[in-house]
Amino acid sequence: MTSIPRPALLLGLAGLIPFLWGALTVVLPGLAEWGTEIMGPRFVGPYVQLFYGAIILAFMSGVLWGFAAQGSDWQGYALSVLPALWAFFMTGGGADRAAAALIVGFLGLLALDRHFWKRGLAPQWWMRLRVLLTLVVVNALAVDLIF
Repeated sequence: MTSIPRPALLLGLAGLIPFLWGALTVVLPGLAEWGTEIMGPRFVGPYVQLFYGAIILAFMSGVLWGFAAQGSDWQGYALSVLPALWAFFMTGGGADRAAAALIVGFLGLLALDRHFWKRGLAPQWWMRLRVLLTLVVVNALAVDLIF
């Protein structure tokens, strides 16, 4: 097994910042007030997590499309668009519903990652990175539902 390339790991970890920041501002109201003053209300609490989470699911559809392009069947292409469609159709209806939908979406994405990985279309190190990132994202989104 090869190790996760440093750029992929660092950028993947950096991509967790909005999720972690959002969770922190849910649990620490003083931090949320400060963040609202500095950046505006859209960039604190569940708002930043939900907006960013939908964008990341759409981004990951593009990544999966790239994996599908290595094969030649319709199934891979059809599966690759599911995360973007999930984000588009399922993240309305309030913050709690959207957070729950994103949790399901990211867990579904992990299953799709595994599907492409098992078929040899994703790099060998892919699942180590995706499991790590998914665990953090799902737990950060769960903060919205707990607090």
